[in-house]
Amino acid sequence: MSAPVYVAGHDLLADRVVVVTAAAGAGIGAAVVRRALEEGARAVVFSDTHERRLAEAEAALAEEFGADRVRQLVCDVTDEAQVQALLDAADEVGGVDVMVNNAGLGGTASVLEMTDEQWGRVLDITLTGTFRCVRAAGQRFVAAGKPGVIVNNASVIGWRAQEGQAHYAAAKAGVMALTRSAAKDLAPYGIRVNAVSPSLVMHPFLARVTSDELLEELTAREAFGRSAEPWEVANVMVFLASDYSSYMTGEVVAVSSQQA
Repeated sequence: MSAPVYVAGHDLLADRVVVVTAAAGAGIGAAVVRRALEEGARAVVFSDTHERRLAEAEAALAEEFGADRVRQLVCDVTDEAQVQALLDAADEVGGVDVMVNNAGLGGTASVLEMTDEQWGRVLDITLTGTFRCVRAAGQRFVAAGKPGVIVNNASVIGWRAQEGQAHYAAAKAGVMALTRSAAKDLAPYGIRVNAVSPSLVMHPFLARVTSDELLEELTAREAFGRSAEPWEVANVMVFLASDYSSYMTGEVVAVSSQQA
């Protein structure tokens, strides 16, 4: 199937301050940053653990969209102090309106050989890191009296088994459950919490860590016969962050053609 046509922005996030984790490079997080800017966000504060890539991304985006609309900060979501610093940076440009939790870590290992360290690191970044960011953003929204929005990044692996992915599947299933429960806790404050669950999204990092054989197998499961572009997932995250999804909370939206 031919490549999809890129969708123009429609100011869905006009005047919002958006925070995005794990957004350096060319994956979903980076696509969310670009889409938020194209959708009229007043400012986007984005983070990653890679200082050089962050600086390069900020310079390129500042040249295209204006230096006053982009800001980057190194943030390891396993460190509570760094998560708080990221939200402090958003306070300097008006305070977070939309929190996009994209940080996650995968890996491949059979449960027969998986170590406690491998299990713990994936869970700490992918699930507990998302929890830290949900909590921090929720506290800021409540303190400011804002009806903010939180969008988490889960995965179809949280629903469907895949060999060698016990830690990642458990973490992403946890993100789904966290999304639903946090939505209940935050609904009385007008705060919405939703998640996306992508299937196969092609980007350079995935290509480096996944064999050609597995990529071909995964692609064959998709009805369109291709992987998703990162911006196609970002589009759904922007929808969930926007007022177009004002009656949605606690939902996990599949961004996948596997069930077609």
